Amino acid sequence: MQDDSDGESRPLPDIPPTGWAVLGLLSSNESGSGYDVKKWADWSIGHFYWSPSFSQVYSEMKRLEKLGLAKSWTEKSAGERSRRLYAVTEEGHRALEEWVMTGPVDLPILKHPVLMRIWLGHLSSPDRLKAILTDYMDQLRDLIKTAENDGELATIEPSWAYPRLALRWAHRHYQAELELAQDLYDEIDATYAALTPALDENGRLIPPAPERWREVDAMARAAAEAAAATNDAAPE
Repeated sequence: MQDDSDGESRPLPDIPPTGWAVLGLLSSNESGSGYDVKKWADWSIGHFYWSPSFSQVYSEMKRLEKLGLAKSWTEKSAGERSRRLYAVTEEGHRALEEWVMTGPVDLPILKHPVLMRIWLGHLSSPDRLKAILTDYMDQLRDLIKTAENDGELATIEPSWAYPRLALRWAHRHYQAELELAQDLYDEIDATYAALTPALDENGRLIPPAPERWREVDAMARAAAEAAAATNDAAPE
């Protein structure tokens, strides 16, 4: 990382996480069009962060250029349509290095549509939930193969060493997700059996008493307080 002359970190530009992603994609190459950046994203960060649309890519590149973090120019080859290329400026490189070095360490935000449908499983049936999970696992198997292939391609270029490491993580993540999905599948029947006492004669859920969640919450807080007191009393 390049240090500022006064030895102090500069304030980070106010751009969204997607902007940092596009800036990072541009920094990995001398220059690229919006089409190039979209393809680079699908091949790399699409496995673990973001698969942008073309409109999102162009929007972020225009934002970066307006902030002075990227620059653009029109290139036209003989017999071909002109295209606009983008590249990271020196200021953009400094900002990206600063963000990588000092940006906050945030936990990922998990939004899992399949798991949401499992959570609402009382509105479905065991057979339908198994069908959903089977479809999901088929998609995961395809992703495992794609991530493995993309990771192998990344071995061709030495400058892609860290992207290759990230792709190896994505490959293992998909494998772990497949195992978790299989666990869910294997537990569907037992889960339905456990739910049965809470269903009426029409198979509909009988909601718990209105204050039931408060009772459970109080039990959880009491247990947490007891655990904390035990830890405080334990000898160091």
